[in-house]
Order: sequence, then C-alpha cells, then structure tokens
Amino acid sequence: MLTDKDTYKDIGARKQLVAALKEKGIADQRVLDAVMKVPRHLFIHKDFRFHAYQDKAFPIGEGQTISQPYTVAYQTQLLHIEPNDHVLEIGTGSGYQAAILIEMGADLTSIERQEKLYLKTKKLLTRLNYKGNFILGDGSNGYLPNAPYDKIIVTAGAPKVPESLLNQLKTGGILIIPVGDNAVQTMHTLIKKTDGSIEDIAMNQFRFVPLIGNQAW
Repeated sequence: MLTDKDTYKDIGARKQLVAALKEKGIADQRVLDAVMKVPRHLFIHKDFRFHAYQDKAFPIGEGQTISQPYTVAYQTQLLHIEPNDHVLEIGTGSGYQAAILIEMGADLTSIERQEKLYLKTKKLLTRLNYKGNFILGDGSNGYLPNAPYDKIIVTAGAPKVPESLLNQLKTGGILIIPVGDNAVQTMHTLIKKTDGSIEDIAMNQFRFVPLIGNQAW
C-alpha cells in the first residue's frame, strides 16, 4: 500500500529492486507485487533510507537486522501464500516481512521477543494500516492460541527445527526455517503430510541473526 510518504524516487527505486529480484530468480508475481507496494524505506533507520531499495540488510536495533529483500522474497516465495492463509511469523523484527505477507492477503500472527522492537514495530505497522495479530513473546514456542497454521515462517537462524512449530502446523501446511550454526544456515521447507510425517527439503544457504528462545539458542 502506497503512503503519503512515498515519492516518485522511492517508487522508481522499488521498480529497480523488483527487476533485480527477478534476475536473481524470484518468479512469483504476487511476491514481486508485494515488494513493489511495501515502502521499505519506512522500516529502516533514516540514516539508511537513501539505500533502502538496494538488496542489502541493515541494523534495526536490539541486535537485529532487516533482511535483504532477496531473502524476504525467497522465503515468501517458498511459502506459496494464498489469500486468507493463516500464517505465523517467528521474529517480527522491523515489520517488513510482516507487511509483505499482509499485502499478499495473509491472516498473520507475528511474534517478537524484543520488547522495544515489538512496541516500535507494532506502532509502525498500525500506522501504515497493516493489520495482524502482533504478539510479544518467545517465538521458538510458536503461538498456541492461534494454532494451527497453514504456513509458518521463521526469520532467524535456529539450531534445530522447534517441535512446537511442527505441532502447530496444519496437515498439508508449510514451515520455512533456516537451520544451522551461528555462521551459516540452510533454508528448509518442511511439509506436514496427511499421515503426520514431515517432508524436509533442504535448499540454499543464508546467514540470519540467531533465533533465541526456549526451543532455540
């Protein structure tokens, strides 16, 4: 959704970003449309806003970062979001990933453990009219009150897949999570089958901030 703070320069920069994401293999047009709509410059510190539409990560405080747009688009594409999908996001962070999911029609629950970041981001998302269920808590435990979920996305690197997240995933549901050590993580797509088994597909490597919590680091 465009805001009164958008400028022609911002929109032009977003078009360039979308073109760059296409070149890197992002093919889901609904993901690309969402990237075009979300004003990323509002989700980062003003000192970095000149670079907001470059494919880079930036610090957002509390030891956290806003992921580079390619990483956001890559994870989102793996989710295969459909309108009204019941989605759980682990790690609200800056709120940029949440905004992308909401733009795509997700019914979003997003959980953040850092209170200062949670309060700041919830205020921003509300101001920009991105409506979701924003929760302060330990995301490694999932969020049982709103379970089960069609899709779950984890935006921090985990040492293993938290059992709680698999338990809160619907049959046929998809969980996207980076798993590894503090240096590098492998992106995993996990699909819950009708017999209760889990199909685990290992994909590309990334580097995320660590997932901290009861079932994480």
